[in-house]
Amino acid sequence: MAQALAVILVAALAAGALVAPVARQRAGAMLGALAVTPILLVAHVWDTSAFHTFKDHPPLLAVAAVAGGAVVLALAAVFDRHPSWFGVAAVAMVPFRIPIAVGGSTSNLLVPLYVVIGAGALAYALPRLRASGTFFGGPPAAAPSADTLAGVLAPAPEAARRPEHPAQRLEWLLAATLVLYALQATYSSDAGHALENVVFFYVPFALLFVLLGRITWTAQLVGRCLTVLAGLALAFAGIGFVEYATKHVFLNPRVITSNQLESYFRVNSLFFDPNIYGRFLMVVMLGLAGTVLWARTQRTALAATAVLVVLWAGLVLTFSQSSFVSMLVGLTVLGGLRWDPRKAGMVAGVGVVLALGVALLVPSVRFNVSGSKSADTSTSGRYDLIRGGLDLFKDAPLTGQGAGAFAKDYRRTQKSSSETSASASHTIPITVAAEQGIVGLALYLALLAAALSRLFKGAVASVPRAIVAAAFVALVVHTFMYAAFLEDPLTWTLLGIGVALARVAPGTPDARARSEARRAAAAAAAAQGA
Repeated sequence: MAQALAVILVAALAAGALVAPVARQRAGAMLGALAVTPILLVAHVWDTSAFHTFKDHPPLLAVAAVAGGAVVLALAAVFDRHPSWFGVAAVAMVPFRIPIAVGGSTSNLLVPLYVVIGAGALAYALPRLRASGTFFGGPPAAAPSADTLAGVLAPAPEAARRPEHPAQRLEWLLAATLVLYALQATYSSDAGHALENVVFFYVPFALLFVLLGRITWTAQLVGRCLTVLAGLALAFAGIGFVEYATKHVFLNPRVITSNQLESYFRVNSLFFDPNIYGRFLMVVMLGLAGTVLWARTQRTALAATAVLVVLWAGLVLTFSQSSFVSMLVGLTVLGGLRWDPRKAGMVAGVGVVLALGVALLVPSVRFNVSGSKSADTSTSGRYDLIRGGLDLFKDAPLTGQGAGAFAKDYRRTQKSSSETSASASHTIPITVAAEQGIVGLALYLALLAAALSRLFKGAVASVPRAIVAAAFVALVVHTFMYAAFLEDPLTWTLLGIGVALARVAPGTPDARARSEARRAAAAAAAAQGA
């Protein structure tokens, strides 16, 4: 019971960080979530073998805690002085996962990203709770920079009590999603898995969304982040080429086994799964495709095209069908925003018809839906997972089986003892329906509608917003075939950047207020200089 209450508490704190109307309240909720989350995690893994090394050697645990805290504080001081660097650092850390044994199983955790989020949260929250100047000795409050985590990182005492950007429908729905998930973990058959989802994904990524949404995202900053992502993608693609040439995959024994049994060889670079690798490449490629479509100079278009060619070769070697389909959808959205939506849709339709023709006529593709067994084989096991998920939904249609319960309940209903027989339905709506019932599914659909409405409003007039909107749509499509929606930092990153871009769109009240703030800061600085 205590663990369930702690999960609800930390989810509520993260929800408060999303929707609190006053800066100090938001800062308090953020620091509360940062404090409770590691305590909850340590309590969860205290009796597991993964924690024995630290538990049996308290000095080692103390040294690790001090070292980690020092790194976070140092980064917080940097982000306090250079707030836009948080955006670049967060985007750069999104792909890096470290395998760690937690709760009796190995999880691939985004530890570098967690460190950046923790530092960004401190840089945001501590000055607002202190309510005078910056906590780390940054610029004086009299002349705040417009490029800050909340527009003003060095608030005057009264600034911490002023209303922040009011939470809109998207933020409220995200907050409701977090709280509902925590509540539904109380009757889940796998409450431990739900807890891990909350502490590893939902809570830290909610804070990431808040922090990204309070940076002033200029076209230059978006371009800088895309350049960083393109460089990382090229490096990952290079590793993938080495894997393919040597026929040796560095991570994931299941992929290694699959490559030994299949006639083709899939690569996953430094990602644990080829589909996750393909998803990352797809998002970066859509950013580069948008750069080509709206390029102002031939040099920019040629450079982006050259990188696209390399990344396309890397994507092909993943054999990730979900990434190919999602990429096509994302390109269709970009084409519709750049030219005519109807023509873009027609071109995409032709592409779909050609793809289906290849799938049905080329024997080596082996696409067959004449029976459930062949359909399951053609869909890499997804057919049975979806059917099993629907059966779970029928058993508890209103409130579902409980948060995080899909894998365990699927194995129970299928009478399978294998821990690897299912980890998710690979179709997010099915997972949501099975675990959270009609209540959760309705909230999920409302969240999707709010996100799409927020991202697409005015996207035609803004290249960065068009790219973010297309990438988000492609990612959503990918979740229909591979799962991981709110469990993926890319989702929250795109939403956070998209919300910030929408907030400072030309002509909006917030944009005018920021322009006035810049002029006032410049005048104050000039007066001080005089």
